[in-house]
Amino acid sequence: MTDNPQVSTNIAASNIAKFQNLLRELFQFDCADLDFGIYRIMNHKRDAIEKFIAEQLPGAVAAELDRGPLSQQVQANAALERARREIEAALGPDVIDADGQLVAYRDTPLGKRYLEAQAQAADGSRSRAAVEADIYNHLYTFFSRYYQDGDFISKRRYARNERYAIPYNGEEVYLHWANRDQYYVKTTEHFYNYNWNAPDGVAVQFRVKAADVEQNNVKGDKRFFLPRIAETRWDSDTRTVTIPFDYRPLTTSEQVRYGSRNQQENIIDASRETIPNQLHKAPGVLAALTGERRRDTKNEPVSHLEHHLRQYTRRNDSDFFIHKDLAGFLFRELDFYLKNEVLNLDDITNAGQDMAESWFQQMRLIKAVGCQIIDFLAQIEGFQKRLWEKRKFVTETQYCITLSNIDPSFYPDISGNAAQWDEWQELYSIDGSDRSAAFLQDHPTLVVDTAHFDAVFTDRLLTSFDDLDGMTDGLLIHSENWQALRLMQEKYKGKVKCVYVDPPYNSKTSEIIYKNNYKHSSWLSLMDNRITISRQFSTADGSHIIAIDENEQLFLG
Repeated sequence: MTDNPQVSTNIAASNIAKFQNLLRELFQFDCADLDFGIYRIMNHKRDAIEKFIAEQLPGAVAAELDRGPLSQQVQANAALERARREIEAALGPDVIDADGQLVAYRDTPLGKRYLEAQAQAADGSRSRAAVEADIYNHLYTFFSRYYQDGDFISKRRYARNERYAIPYNGEEVYLHWANRDQYYVKTTEHFYNYNWNAPDGVAVQFRVKAADVEQNNVKGDKRFFLPRIAETRWDSDTRTVTIPFDYRPLTTSEQVRYGSRNQQENIIDASRETIPNQLHKAPGVLAALTGERRRDTKNEPVSHLEHHLRQYTRRNDSDFFIHKDLAGFLFRELDFYLKNEVLNLDDITNAGQDMAESWFQQMRLIKAVGCQIIDFLAQIEGFQKRLWEKRKFVTETQYCITLSNIDPSFYPDISGNAAQWDEWQELYSIDGSDRSAAFLQDHPTLVVDTAHFDAVFTDRLLTSFDDLDGMTDGLLIHSENWQALRLMQEKYKGKVKCVYVDPPYNSKTSEIIYKNNYKHSSWLSLMDNRITISRQFSTADGSHIIAIDENEQLFLG
């Protein structure tokens, strides 16, 4: 029995298109008009990746199908299909039954030709379109299995009909979670500038002007991105639109305006109407922002402005992961997939020894294409990993020093600093009417904060100490905690007696913003990334103390 050629062709075309669309999603083609950070790097490779997806990939598959056992299999099927059409045209469609068997005229020249072609094709023969469809379907199944919402997550199956397997190296006890081999990157650190390119050479910048963030894991009112509509500006010289944002809780009036549910979505809906109103004097710009960029799931048009408002807010309201070794992970999983999903021993046995070579050729083709794609993906993920692991610059350093440790020659400058007096009044409720150097002399426990002084005074003060580092008996770092631990690693390795960790409890009122439906796994990765580093700080008899409740106590243990 042969394939239905038209059905096979349609399936092949559908599978190719489906896989190509998946690749464009993997490589984030929907972010091609972004112009900052990792996207700027990706855009340099975008043309090469698109050429691979649209031209090189189909070309490589087609070239492989023109050689070796797969080509012989395809040719045998094509010969059988030609013989079938000839005999049906001459003797009628009823001469061949539903199973492809010739029911009459077996001794005629046409009948003999058909039987010979049928013998050559054997049971495992498939059309070129059917083979193509199978190859692209396997590639799609593999890459979609390990990809979810921008992250690669281990979902190794033990077999076709079994649940997922957990790979391990023979340990007696092995703790595993879905995101174990990834860095968890906290969303609260992503108040970066967001740049994108609209049509007609128009550049658009989203800039956060004020951000009211949670402090010390204390969850207050939910925060939202709110454009400062009236401050939207168009610079005709640079052809740039700048839209400033606040990140803060809603005011009482805004709560009424945006409702109690889907507030960020409602803010976006309102903004896509009000922002263009600020640009009515620049019609070309207005058209660029409001022009259609894509269609949503309801086939409704989505403008460039609306698309990027959603991209921007979503980037900041869901976590994301960076794989520690994406290439190694995907290469291992591809080998596992080929052995367990493509190389099916029962199918090979039933097809016979003559068909084995075509199976192995198909496996080699799937692996070759898969490895090329993995190489592309690993370059991008590896670059993000290097950026994340790179030790960050210290943007600002300030000191708090008690007056008892400061030479009195500095007192006149200190007593004349109004900002310092305001802080003392707030912290210590001092009168402040006497701002003399003598008052400072009489209050040696007052703390001077160099943040209130210029660089000249601060440099002069710090150089007055013979051993500033030795005198410093406390250190406070304001940073993403994983980056701060990395910064302190060398200096404090093996010197800390107690590490106290106060993580988000991951309760309903303090959930981390996980996006992959792995609530506990995301939380474990956040903890594991940071505790693994902090353990290196401990002395031999040091201890870790972690505040936790029933939501994650079992998993933390």
